[in-house]
Amino acid sequence: MNEMPEMKAILEAIQSGASGDEIAAIGVPASYRAAFVRREDTQIFEGLASADKDPRKSVHIGEVATPELAPDEAYVAVMASSINFNTVWTSIFEPLSTFGFLDRLARESVWGARHALPYHIIGSDAAGVVVQVGSAVRNWKPGDRVTVHCNHVDDQDPSAHDDSMLAANQRIWGFETNFGGLADLTVVKANQLMPKPTHLTWEEAAVNALCNSTSYRMLVGRNGARMKQGDSVLVWGASGGIGGYAVQYVLNGGGTPIGVVSSPEKAALLNAMGVEAVIDRRAEGYRFWKDEHTQDESEWRRFGKKIRELVGDDVDIVFEHPGRQTMGASIFACKRGGTVVTCAATSGYMVEFDNRHFWMKLKNLKASHFANYSEAWAANKLINDGRIQPLLSAVHTLEETGEAALKIHRNEHEGKIGILCLAPTEGLGIEDPAKRERIGEDKITLFRRMSTLP
Repeated sequence: MNEMPEMKAILEAIQSGASGDEIAAIGVPASYRAAFVRREDTQIFEGLASADKDPRKSVHIGEVATPELAPDEAYVAVMASSINFNTVWTSIFEPLSTFGFLDRLARESVWGARHALPYHIIGSDAAGVVVQVGSAVRNWKPGDRVTVHCNHVDDQDPSAHDDSMLAANQRIWGFETNFGGLADLTVVKANQLMPKPTHLTWEEAAVNALCNSTSYRMLVGRNGARMKQGDSVLVWGASGGIGGYAVQYVLNGGGTPIGVVSSPEKAALLNAMGVEAVIDRRAEGYRFWKDEHTQDESEWRRFGKKIRELVGDDVDIVFEHPGRQTMGASIFACKRGGTVVTCAATSGYMVEFDNRHFWMKLKNLKASHFANYSEAWAANKLINDGRIQPLLSAVHTLEETGEAALKIHRNEHEGKIGILCLAPTEGLGIEDPAKRERIGEDKITLFRRMSTLP
């Protein structure tokens, strides 16, 4: 835990149930503990293959200076955070060093200039308590228990209205901005704050916002695939972060998920969630690429046949995020008039597919990126209502951020990995134990329990 006197006092106040005024009176420290990468290290992995780049060598834990608070921002004491793929990308400086993002932000305004530093504080999720708010903040006050979504936009720019994900200067907090959530304190815009689900622990509440909101927009929101009852949805990486939320949305929405995973253990996890149609891609031995330059259409056809064996038809929607390795198969497997919705490219971003199977069968390819405030809020409410469950599978300390990022990098995890920041132990932060009991401990902790089974 951070030994700064102010941070220690803030933690003690939170744990004792102090009022917002009492928390605000403590003030904020001149510095705080954080996980960060250094500008001087951006070349340390030069010449190495992506798989050989080790976040433990680039992620540092130490004291950083507390930035000045802008009028539309809040300081949040971070009780817990989580690891996302963008944490890995920042830590291995791939495909680009994120310091370029910070430098561009710095050129936009005086407040933006704070972000261009010799270090980048990482992390795009957080759950914690508001400590102080800027003069323009109306809806939040010190003492509020919150989660943080990662859409960072300038709401004075007209392009940020209608759908803020289309904003000209839309960014992902903690990835394309500094002062991220893997720290004891963070700085966020007021329009990133959402109420913490009252039945969850700090670490359970911290893992949802980025992945859950992303899956909501891709499948449920009007900006995504607009899934309807009866739709069959192929979900790649269905036991991972966004995939695990995706299958819950399909089940909740009256659809049929077909989950693709890479081991019998992950298949069993999906079965426990209620997913009947599961494909273990490793057991099936799919090789969609004959070599680096040539895809194998016969493997696409074998994959499509397997889907039809499971659900009787081609799928209405493909929930796509691996990118290069799977896009050709995704386009092929999608039914005539169906939709492939994509939000990432974890296996490579230069994708290829056979356009004949795309245009002649009138398929749709839809891009999606995180979520706007309205979508993130709706997704958070579903967590708070117990209709969507957190995917927490493991918990590490802030000092172990590099190790946790390595697990994500090597795909050695299911669900989400939580990081304890100010919270000294797991299990803290539950405000409504009766609601937790109604929703069901087994549902809430499924990923954690299944991930520890031998």
